Amino acid sequence: MENSGIAQEKALKINLDGVRYGTFAEIGAGQEVARWFFHVGKASSTVARSISAYDMAISDSLYGATQHYVSRARLEAMLDREFGQLVEQLDGKRGERNAFFVFADTAATHGSSRSSGGHGWLGVRFQDQPRAKPSEVIIHIEMLDAFTARQQEAAGLAGVNLIYGAFTLHQDPAALIRSLMDGLDRRRIEIDMIKFSGPAFSGVDNRLMSLQLVELGLTDAALFTADGEVVQPSEVLHNRPVLIERGSFRPVTNVTLSLLDAALRQLQQDFGGAPEERAVLMEMTLKNLMSGEAIDHRDFLARAGILGALGKTVMISSYTRFDRVTTYLRQYTQNCIGMAAGIPTLRAIFDEQYYEELEGGILEGLGRLFSGSVKLLAYPTVSAAGELETADTIAVGPKLKHLYAHLFENGFIESVRQLSTEQLHINPGEVLGKIQSGDATWVDFVPAEAAALIRRDGLFGYRCASQ
Repeated sequence: MENSGIAQEKALKINLDGVRYGTFAEIGAGQEVARWFFHVGKASSTVARSISAYDMAISDSLYGATQHYVSRARLEAMLDREFGQLVEQLDGKRGERNAFFVFADTAATHGSSRSSGGHGWLGVRFQDQPRAKPSEVIIHIEMLDAFTARQQEAAGLAGVNLIYGAFTLHQDPAALIRSLMDGLDRRRIEIDMIKFSGPAFSGVDNRLMSLQLVELGLTDAALFTADGEVVQPSEVLHNRPVLIERGSFRPVTNVTLSLLDAALRQLQQDFGGAPEERAVLMEMTLKNLMSGEAIDHRDFLARAGILGALGKTVMISSYTRFDRVTTYLRQYTQNCIGMAAGIPTLRAIFDEQYYEELEGGILEGLGRLFSGSVKLLAYPTVSAAGELETADTIAVGPKLKHLYAHLFENGFIESVRQLSTEQLHINPGEVLGKIQSGDATWVDFVPAEAAALIRRDGLFGYRCASQ
């Protein structure tokens, strides 16, 4: 098989290198990665130890007690213990000529009786040269094959790709990311989180790496927190209520935050619960980020930096339709979902052309969109004629007016209440134009934190008013 050939070639190259020497520690899905290195021969030059702590009591005795065996915390505990032990035992004997590494994974496969596949955490901690301080790459994978044996095979291939990429491509992280899918495709594996750390990746911005995952098609969505920490979606969303606002955020305006605050208050009134329990996401799609035919990565980091300064978690996605967002979120939470949108977006959601690729058309799309407890919160827009358009007054096509009325009257769609309309006449495009033209009044329309960053770093083509 072609994919087997790729894994064999990579494992053999590492075995023949003679410099890399380390430990393989695998939990849950068997010794799928170590197996490749033993299979191709010359493993004695690479493998110091291979361990499978399959029993939970043994795993706890080695790596500490845990509530979740397939988790980032368990993976990090494995890397910590095994790398520390490796260096302690072998540095005196081999430290001058060998660059030590530990590969670890913890994975759970699901049998054919389950509708979904398995998932796992994989990581490699390594010295890029003998006695260097260690660097690390960790990933989270979703295994999409229906059968356990195929999931195990896919996890093994991903692990070999990760090790080979870390050793040979650490100077080019984008190439490393692309190489993770060698011998695989999205029908088998999704990689929805990657994190680089350590001196070998000193110039890497993990927010940009999250964008790369989506750009390169390894996943449909990726998340990072306000402080730039990349997260696997379940770490943020697991069974929590969610509020999501999607947009370009170029720049974030006062109206953007006013909408978010009003929507949060409204959801609190409608569903209750503590405000801090709700996960709030600011979503940027690849389409939002496009400039011509490409994405400007510096511009992306500018938007992400401002959202971070405002304390917001960012979601990057390849989704165009809102119903795909609901489907995505429902993988991680069955709690209530709020979606904040403007009137133009609401109007587009009721455009039948929006759902042409679905066999069931708009009925299927709206069924997916409002699956479970979902509320679309629409904020008003000032029309070209200066009139206020709201969810209460919007006009949809004649064939759809009864469908819209049903959703509106049953609370699936609501107008945002208690929203200041003072700056609704100003849209982000106009604010951006003022920033780029040197019109100093732009600062009146953006949050103070955003204004400070735009000025300090010259973001979005900022031009000082005196120029």
